[in-house]
Amino acid sequence: MTRSRLAPGAGIVTVPGAAPVLRTSEGEFLRIDTGGVTGEALVRRLVCEEAPDEHPQSAELARLVEAFETGGHAVSAPPRAPLAGRTVHVLGDPLLAGPVARCAGAEGAEVQPITPDKVAELLRATPDHRTEGRLAVAWCLDSPVPEGLWDAADRLPDRRIAWLRCHREGSHVWTEPLAAAAGDVTSRHVRLRRLAATPAHRELAAYWAGHRTPDTGPHPTAASAALIAALLTADLIAWAEAEAEAEAEGVGGVGRQSAGLPARRRLRRIDLRDLTFTEHPVLPVPDVAPLPAPAPAGTRSRSDTAGARP
Repeated sequence: MTRSRLAPGAGIVTVPGAAPVLRTSEGEFLRIDTGGVTGEALVRRLVCEEAPDEHPQSAELARLVEAFETGGHAVSAPPRAPLAGRTVHVLGDPLLAGPVARCAGAEGAEVQPITPDKVAELLRATPDHRTEGRLAVAWCLDSPVPEGLWDAADRLPDRRIAWLRCHREGSHVWTEPLAAAAGDVTSRHVRLRRLAATPAHRELAAYWAGHRTPDTGPHPTAASAALIAALLTADLIAWAEAEAEAEAEGVGGVGRQSAGLPARRRLRRIDLRDLTFTEHPVLPVPDVAPLPAPAPAGTRSRSDTAGARP
């Protein structure tokens, strides 16, 4: 028989001379009305210290266990790894890509190495609705992004393939928002937003284009690489949870974004010197119509001649 036990992160605190208290996975303390059940019996039942047939379970104890289950404080099955059933393709510089692969794998993902050519093949492959919302590509660079390198990958969200990336510029690593669907923030959008936000836009564009002195680091250390991998994995988990929510509701596309600054609108800058990071909201850049071609010399548009005397 499947028996419920305390959910991960939850616990029962026994206060001497007082009723037991539930400490939730969020860190709140809630008083427990045990009724006629002793605190010791409740604890033994929820930590599964007794055999299923050791003692008949009273109706009042069963009611308490059901209340714990309803509140999400007890579960009858081990929790599923958050990235189980998802495939994460990882590529880039091993110093960063390696920790990302390990962290994603530890959270249940099937991790596969991939090359830039294989990323392009994902875009050319026949759409498979069985894998929609279940594939992700994580690309990590220990350098600025060369011109055009991520142009093809920016189309991955249009195929319902999650697109996650990071790169280093000097002593800062930038983790860009995870893009999971058409209309999400791509690397092109991030570049345009960053250029628009700085008065040194010409200098920044030249830096990205390679007009700079040789790189002097600092490169990520084991500690900073672990931090970056953990942040990127958290974004993958947020994506997987949103997709699972959408699947449960029977709707297409990704589910609602989480409270706060969501993964799909969050740009981070991590300082490798002191392991601090800041978060910045970023929105997609809407497409605009191209400027009209200039009229041939000696001609006028209709608006130029409107009201002109014959």
